[in-house]
Amino acid sequence: MNDVRKPVALITGASAGIGAASAREMAQSGYCVVAMARSTDKLQALVAQIAEQGGDADYSTGDVANADDVARAVQRCVERFGGLDVLVNNAGLIEPIARIESSDQSAWSHVVDVNLKGVYYGIRQALPVMKQQGGGTIINISSGAATGALEGWSHYCATKAAVLSLTKCVHKEEAENGIRMIGLSPGTVATEMQVQIKGSGINPVSQLDPGVHIPPEWVARTIVWLCTSQADGYLGRDFSLKTDEGRKEVGLPAV
Repeated sequence: MNDVRKPVALITGASAGIGAASAREMAQSGYCVVAMARSTDKLQALVAQIAEQGGDADYSTGDVANADDVARAVQRCVERFGGLDVLVNNAGLIEPIARIESSDQSAWSHVVDVNLKGVYYGIRQALPVMKQQGGGTIINISSGAATGALEGWSHYCATKAAVLSLTKCVHKEEAENGIRMIGLSPGTVATEMQVQIKGSGINPVSQLDPGVHIPPEWVARTIVWLCTSQADGYLGRDFSLKTDEGRKEVGLPAV
């Protein structure tokens, strides 16, 4: 990272949940933040909140399923703050939850566009900028679904498995170029996605008591930690917040 300027982070899916919490946490930790999502109103409110707290932030409205929108978000980082040091690929969908036989083909395909292609677009656009600067960190929000099958989640499991493979591929190709590539498997988090899962009534995750879900702020703190050399042992794979050991490394309480 350039020592003259503050580090710059781009966060997708930043209008709520993990994305919004991460934008606030990273701004408080000294990053200039560019928040990307589809809702201009929510992004403007988030940027205003960060500014009130003394942070530096901007936004770029767009859909990660659109490569041009992602390119504009990366360019916004460069034009507004002078570079891009951290990319958090957070945007993702799980609805509509359905067994494969009754799934809607168009909706299933759209989840692939967001959960997989959106991550690829972010990586593809960020790499040239980061490599020109001498390095950077890319964090893919992963899931236990990347390595396990769950009823009704074929789209989610398949895309998260693919994202884990992307994490491994980028690490293999770009580690020697200063790119820190890492995945984050947070477990169940108290966001709107858990409301959707519970409403589906499908598979054991929908039956979990809401009290077991961790707050998105814990995930945000972990993302900041993953940007440090303390997390170097996890590069090229997923770091899990689902264990007491993992949470202890980050400085979070056991559950």
